[in-house]
Amino acid sequence: MRILVIGGNGFIGSPLVRELHDSGHQVAVFHRRRDAGLGEVEQIQGDRNRLVEYRNEFRRFAPEVIVDLILSWGEQARELTRTVRDIAGRVVVISSMDVYRAWGVLHGVEPGPLEPLPVTEDSPLRTARQLYPPETVQMMKSVFSWLGDRYDKLAVEEAIMDDLQLPGTVLRLPMVYGPGDPLHRFFPLLKRIADGRSSILLPDDFAAWRGPRGYVDNVAHAIAMAATCDRAAGRIYNVCEEPTSPELEWQRKIAGQTRWAGRFVVLPREHVPKHLLLPGNAAQHVVASSERIRSELGYRELVESDEKIRRTIAWEQQNPPNTIPTQQFDYAAEDAALARTA
Repeated sequence: MRILVIGGNGFIGSPLVRELHDSGHQVAVFHRRRDAGLGEVEQIQGDRNRLVEYRNEFRRFAPEVIVDLILSWGEQARELTRTVRDIAGRVVVISSMDVYRAWGVLHGVEPGPLEPLPVTEDSPLRTARQLYPPETVQMMKSVFSWLGDRYDKLAVEEAIMDDLQLPGTVLRLPMVYGPGDPLHRFFPLLKRIADGRSSILLPDDFAAWRGPRGYVDNVAHAIAMAATCDRAAGRIYNVCEEPTSPELEWQRKIAGQTRWAGRFVVLPREHVPKHLLLPGNAAQHVVASSERIRSELGYRELVESDEKIRRTIAWEQQNPPNTIPTQQFDYAAEDAALARTA
């Protein structure tokens, strides 16, 4: 197949493009700067927010499917469909599980009771259109250059799935980790271990919380399957690992790979230092089902549990964040909380 990937040289895009190319597909990547790391893959340089200016180059490549990894708001999605409606046969777009009502309850923007689990593709979506406060959006923009002030994956999905002329596929992604993770999800735990902490504190609500995760190469594999399978047209898929481990169990798995000899200490939320507390309602777990993509497309993870944790640890140890917020590592406050439990 001929597949155009928009934003294909980043965290998820790089393994996706590699898998598509290695599987024999003709791949072009549309992005802002030429990337020597993409090798033999065709590259089209341009601005994601001026898509219509590159119609002739897209038409020349003549993609059967376009995968857009970096849609951020509704008008962007509508521009995509207007631009490529008569060029491609289908679009595959990346969304997030933050579209679900359960995620809104977790973040405190959805009123009412906890959302039943597991979350499936047919579960209620958020009614609150703004999930993240402006300061969080600004932080996200500093990490993800494609993300805009009007970030709204609900609007992206509506624009894609409501288009009657261009078939679409939506993949709702979990919290993605692995080599290249711009959020460095493993780093806070690994730094404490490297700093010789003998005890690591967790608030009880967060220790028990279960949320969706996915290893980057496995997530890229799911996107590749959706892009190359005609059956995916008109469908929405959750992508995540199963079963969903509680945070305490997940951190123990990571720590176990480092041979750390310390212990985790779970304390009531009110006894935990403020810098270790996460906002929101941790009573709302987000346990998602990925049965649809597994049964319809035959999706299975390529990289197994121990190996994906090992690879992520190795990358994190070699690539610490450029900026380390010292307030996250207030060991004096942590020691004082531990002393009060002795």
